[in-house]
Amino acid sequence: MFLDAELHVAYKIGNVPISNFPFPHFYLENIFPEDFYSKIQENLLEKKEMTSMADLYPQNTGLKAYKDRYVMDFTRADSMKKVSKKKQEFWTAFGESFSRGPFGNLIQSKFKRFLDMRFQYLENVSFRHEMQLINDKKNYFLGPHTDKPSKVISVLIYLPKDFTQKDTGTSIYMPKDPELLNKELPHVHYPHEQFHKVITMPFVPNSAFCFIKTNNSFHGVEKLADEETDRWSLQYNLHITNETLEKEIAAKNKHHNQKNESAEKAKSNFSM
Repeated sequence: MFLDAELHVAYKIGNVPISNFPFPHFYLENIFPEDFYSKIQENLLEKKEMTSMADLYPQNTGLKAYKDRYVMDFTRADSMKKVSKKKQEFWTAFGESFSRGPFGNLIQSKFKRFLDMRFQYLENVSFRHEMQLINDKKNYFLGPHTDKPSKVISVLIYLPKDFTQKDTGTSIYMPKDPELLNKELPHVHYPHEQFHKVITMPFVPNSAFCFIKTNNSFHGVEKLADEETDRWSLQYNLHITNETLEKEIAAKNKHHNQKNESAEKAKSNFSM
């Protein structure tokens, strides 16, 4: 069952075109085979089997805004422990198929030319993977942001049971202030009113939205107002390790300084 699903996902991702504006991304439907998607629906968790994101990561005070997001983290044994045995078996097998190296390699190969540009000043790049099953409740929202510096790629797989939540997908934004474009900004969630909404990805069964982190990858979620909200999704994130991030920052600073030195030298020669 899982091998068939892996091959199906590889085919779908391998053949979907990438949209480049305002940052590289793709959206596709029917990412899993129908029977496999039905298995996912059968194994969705109860609230008691999940943990508020703010409680799961109490050391990260920036996650207080996520109190209406409940998660089961595939990489945390204490998170999986709350899940009933039968469902634990399914999600453990799912994690082995989709939260490890081969899936990450598939996503990396899809965005290879963009990643080559980002890491052009590094000889070696080390990655880490994470995956979560997510349930968003009423009042959940996510202000426009580009993601933390370590983020490389995000894959959001939407898991609604029907089409009634179509308008609650992830939105792409453009800042009203052009000064926010093409800059390495701090990891901040901005107010929605400071941005133009470009498009909202349809939150329909068995669909996926995938994008790379850039200086312009502003995305977020409009506030969920429905009293009975159960917004289910899977999120796979590819990060660089802290060590690689430090090397990336150092390499960018070195390149920036060399450019400034060359510009000053050229200016000096011109004025002679």
